[in-house]
Amino acid sequence: MNTELIKQLLEAGAHFGHNRSRCNPKMKRFVFGERSKIYIIDLEKTVEFLNKAREFMKDVASRGEKILFVGTKKQAQDIIVNVAKNSDMFFVKNRWLGGTLTNFKTIRNSIKRLKEIESMEKDGTFDAIKKKERAILTKEMDKLRKNLQGVVEMKKMPDAVFVVDAKKEEIAVKEAYKLGIPIVAIVDTNANPDLIDYPIPANDDAMRSIKLIVDFLSEGIIEGKREFDQTEIDRKAQEAEEETEETEELLEKSEELVEGLKVDAKKEKDEKRTKPARKKEISSTQKFRKER
Repeated sequence: MNTELIKQLLEAGAHFGHNRSRCNPKMKRFVFGERSKIYIIDLEKTVEFLNKAREFMKDVASRGEKILFVGTKKQAQDIIVNVAKNSDMFFVKNRWLGGTLTNFKTIRNSIKRLKEIESMEKDGTFDAIKKKERAILTKEMDKLRKNLQGVVEMKKMPDAVFVVDAKKEEIAVKEAYKLGIPIVAIVDTNANPDLIDYPIPANDDAMRSIKLIVDFLSEGIIEGKREFDQTEIDRKAQEAEEETEETEELLEKSEELVEGLKVDAKKEKDEKRTKPARKKEISSTQKFRKER
């Protein structure tokens, strides 16, 4: 067991759960004990499940796949944005729009609309329209940016979803679960862990706890991305090498073909030189005239 990580989690307050009255019975298996009616989370289990989650997210990143980070509570917003940007992943930080996953086509249309308005702003269309119309479009653009800024480049479904506070982000969890997208989530004692593929039992209200866990997972993602990048470099190098070998082989065959044509031409020329001239045949009429 990683005692150093347990110590860090303890210092970050990751072991503090909710009041006994707010506890979800399905979280009892992650509870170590109770103090002043507050449930204490078993940090040994936290470390165990945290390592499993890290390995999974590393594996996802090593295949070049994408993860969607969801954290709309104030304590988590900046943390998930920084991690998502550093690891080139997607994020939702302000509000989970219902249907972000289950009605992805509509979300893509909203993103298309956002890009249209941004294009109008850049090409000078805003300057040519009335002030009132410009204000309406600006308001619409700001609203779309606020809700969609982290998924603008998400052209297909994410390969995994990471959630801070499975209870608060219940809609996001249910949408991912319905579509069979693997879910990694920080689950406090008030959440239902049954819908989560990789639950991490920990305090999801303390900023230090959230940051420690997210940073730990981020290290795994970055490590996985390095493996993917190296694999891509090796693959491209292998393809270049195979292409070079094919080119050399074709060149060699071309040279052999040219040499063969030269030999055939020379042979034909030599045959013409050594072959005796064929006598001209005389017709019977010419032969008769010659005898006379």
